[in-house]
Amino acid sequence: MAHSHHHHSPLQVTEEHQGFRRGAAFIIGGLTSGHGVFHWLTQSFIVVLPEVRDLLLGGSVIATTSIQTTREVASGVVSLPGGVLTDALRRHWGWVMAVCMALFGVGWILMAAGGWTVPGSSWFTAEQAASQSSGDLNVLGYILLLVGMAVVGMAASFWHLPAVAALSAQFSHRRASVLSFHGVGGNVGDVIGPVLTGLLLSVLTWQGIITIYGAVPVFLAFLVFWAFRDIGQQRHGEEQQRPASTMRHQIDETKILMHNGRMWGITAVAGLRGMAYIGFITVLPLYLADELGLRLQDGEGGFENLFYRGSLIGLLVLVGIFASPVMGYLSDRFGRKLVLIPGMAVLAVLTFLMASLGDTLTGMTILLAGLGLFLYSDQPILTASAMDIVREGTAATTLGLMSTSRFIFSAISPLIAGALYTINPDNLFYYTTGLYVAAIVILFFIRLPRATPPPAEDGHHDHGHQHAHASTENPAAGEHEHGHGHDHDHGEGHRH
Repeated sequence: MAHSHHHHSPLQVTEEHQGFRRGAAFIIGGLTSGHGVFHWLTQSFIVVLPEVRDLLLGGSVIATTSIQTTREVASGVVSLPGGVLTDALRRHWGWVMAVCMALFGVGWILMAAGGWTVPGSSWFTAEQAASQSSGDLNVLGYILLLVGMAVVGMAASFWHLPAVAALSAQFSHRRASVLSFHGVGGNVGDVIGPVLTGLLLSVLTWQGIITIYGAVPVFLAFLVFWAFRDIGQQRHGEEQQRPASTMRHQIDETKILMHNGRMWGITAVAGLRGMAYIGFITVLPLYLADELGLRLQDGEGGFENLFYRGSLIGLLVLVGIFASPVMGYLSDRFGRKLVLIPGMAVLAVLTFLMASLGDTLTGMTILLAGLGLFLYSDQPILTASAMDIVREGTAATTLGLMSTSRFIFSAISPLIAGALYTINPDNLFYYTTGLYVAAIVILFFIRLPRATPPPAEDGHHDHGHQHAHASTENPAAGEHEHGHGHDHDHGEGHRH
């Protein structure tokens, strides 16, 4: 009887709902596109930070970087409880993602409202744009920026929990590959957003651009709900043999998760990587404007400068569109460490070289292109590494724990990077390099199971084999019987 139910449940779901919305292409494509929207707006704001600093914040680097700190704090506050809640309210994931998309747009509109508080502000960039600023920090505008960014951070953080958990559960045998492809959607947004924003800055004010951008997610929220309103109701493999989660069950699962030593090691690495990334990407546009002169000159012209600034930030991501899925595939085939450690080592070397070679447009262009090969590819692999060693029913909780850890680490990083930058611009690169090195050292001592492709059988049998392979394959060093037992407890122990 259990066997009959095991096969009948997914058939009922398919018959009741639109068939094409159940397809892998639609699910992956839709969630990847939504991911791209979040990154498009976020990375676009990075490009306009020099204008925000100069026209609204009185030239204060610390006030400027504190905007990103606010985003990290707000994201971290909701991540862990949001993960537990997401697992418990799985049937309502469609509503969760639709609300998050709408709030994301509202947050950006609030931030744009901060820009409109500048006296004499207009839609179009004036030749006297720089003279509109009084030279003092605009308190009301600053508050609106912080509130808006807090809303943006919470909405983006919450969106990722059901989205990534759904992909991880439904494509468990290709987890790193699918999550890397999902990351590509973010990368596309990261490329298009900065380049388009750099072009628009030559004719529109930054607040005008963000106002237009902010309206897009509000309208997309309706499409998101239609597309994914029942995505949390699909249950695959082992999940069909388990009852739906309750809040008490999720709290118990979270307590077990908290005692997983390797999980804490992975979250520490993800946290240091988050520190390195957010500090670097926040201050980089200031460096490009101040040290390479990529800014509006006396409020006129500057089309090429603004285009170059947006393009350099986009270039940082462009190569990752092609590299990230390759890295995910390689980690699925040959092991997580074999990809993660060399990739982080390259990031450390290239970032260090920026201190001596990044003071020219040519040098910075080459180094950013190289950096992009690995900068965005390791986060989905770290996520897949965590999913390899935890219980299937705690996917969103695991994501929430990793996100909270990353945000705790990252929250202070823009302020540190900004303070070091004001002392010496090259300090940005030394600081980021040090964080990469620390992450490599920790990762070296973490035992990670190697995820191997499942045999070509039906889906639910594959799922079981996948866990077995993940448990028994050894990493680069020293994971024998102890590793097997640990994976068994935290990966499949709930079945017995």
